[in-house]
Amino acid sequence: MLVAAAVCPCPPLLVPEVAAGAAPELDAARTACADALSVLAASRPDRLIVVGPTGPGEAGPYPEGAQGSLKGFGVDTDVRLGEPGADVRLGEPGADVRLGEPGAEPSAPPLPSALTVAAWLLERARWAAAPVEGLGVDRRLAPERCAETGRELAARAPRVAFLVMGDGSACRTLRAPGYLDERAAAFDTAAARALGAADTAALMALDVSLADELKAAGRAPWQVLAGAAEGAEPGGQLLYEDAPYGVGYFVAAWS
Repeated sequence: MLVAAAVCPCPPLLVPEVAAGAAPELDAARTACADALSVLAASRPDRLIVVGPTGPGEAGPYPEGAQGSLKGFGVDTDVRLGEPGADVRLGEPGADVRLGEPGAEPSAPPLPSALTVAAWLLERARWAAAPVEGLGVDRRLAPERCAETGRELAARAPRVAFLVMGDGSACRTLRAPGYLDERAAAFDTAAARALGAADTAALMALDVSLADELKAAGRAPWQVLAGAAEGAEPGGQLLYEDAPYGVGYFVAAWS
């Protein structure tokens, strides 16, 4: 059952070495992410599930100990998703699937970008509160499948926490990755309000086509979280909301 969740943006620019001279611009976002992760630790979960957006080729589970790299962003830094070799089961609920033996290096593909940033956040927070597993979610996944996935994940253990990575629209300014779209501000306002209020119905109501047109990578992971929260009725708090570089970034904590 879901006991807590942290929602964080997933740009590699969260890593100061990647942002270089622009690093101070996201200091407030980094602080908010740390605060959200502290809510997860305080919930004393049995398991932490990290969910982030991916392309179809990277969708699927990633075990604890899976590695990610920031070399593609000009920084010679590698990260791991939690501690390697932990006894974490993956696959469908009830399936007896183990990635390697306890204490062994797991055999897993490299972490996609969003999960790499999540792993960096967890390392920065010195996460040791519970075993970790990751899931890359296809950005195009239909809402009903997102919700179903969330329900399955929340049933993995008696006390499950989520770290959900994802950005809002990428169309807030002329220099944004998706250029300026006048619909972007309203979309981000609705998403931020839903995340801050832990409003699962509002998250499920986010329009798939509009989110795709606005390049809002967080839509699918947020809807996975909405499914996971069914029956839990958590409270929410919006810790950060801004659109640096023309992209909507939000940090929220649910508990």
